[in-house]
Amino acid sequence: MEKPQIAIIISTYNAVEWLKKTLWGYTKQSFTDFELIIADDGSDYRTKALINSLSSLFKRPIVHVWHEDNGFQKSVILNKALLVCKADYILMSDGDCIPEKDFVLTHIKYRKPNYFLSGGYFKLPMVVSQAITREDIDSQKCFDINWLKSQGLKRSLKNKKLSAKGIQSNFLNMITPTKASWNGHNASGWKSDILAINGFDERMQYGGQDRELGERLKNKGVQSKQIRYCAICVHLDHARGYVKEEMLNNNARIRKETRIMKKTYTDYGIVKK
Repeated sequence: MEKPQIAIIISTYNAVEWLKKTLWGYTKQSFTDFELIIADDGSDYRTKALINSLSSLFKRPIVHVWHEDNGFQKSVILNKALLVCKADYILMSDGDCIPEKDFVLTHIKYRKPNYFLSGGYFKLPMVVSQAITREDIDSQKCFDINWLKSQGLKRSLKNKKLSAKGIQSNFLNMITPTKASWNGHNASGWKSDILAINGFDERMQYGGQDRELGERLKNKGVQSKQIRYCAICVHLDHARGYVKEEMLNNNARIRKETRIMKKTYTDYGIVKK
């Protein structure tokens, strides 16, 4: 089989029901020439069983990259996943983000040399997250504002993220004050660019390790493009019991160092000192 045009790395940790909904979203993609890599930060047997049960729904078998549970080590497992990708272009998202049917196509459409693409997500409350079924994903109802409101979504200006289409979404991408950063839930770039900066800094745990990677890309001369209003995924709600203040403080220190010293490479990434 020929090399896929894009690799999709999806991170997960013991969230089988959310990962199932996410993978159902990838079965509905209008662009199908992709490989799926699950970057699993130490889940139990249930995640492997789910992957085995759904793998046949895709052109290529899902690749499950796993290591033992050693606390929050997302940066480590993402680096391991990067190395098994066959495609030259990589899209990263999370196992709690359901992609709209043209999600992958949008990343393919806007990719270009020396750029990475910065998407966003649309946060759903728990009641709506739980209500979404496979049928709602197959019919794409779960991206319809009116349907989401009928399930308990509240009115908000942020709802424009889902309702804007075509020219309007392109306009909102241009005028948004949100910086085009590398967002782990919805970002894509060239594998060669990510390898050139040595991937993720494995000292970093929860809180900005994806942004830090984007900052090193920019320091290296890679530019960023905003696509948050046209590459749509909905984010399923969950608790964050793994977040600790020392994680956030450590990450903030490393990011500050990257910015001040304009670092383009980490000694704590894929290749170790």
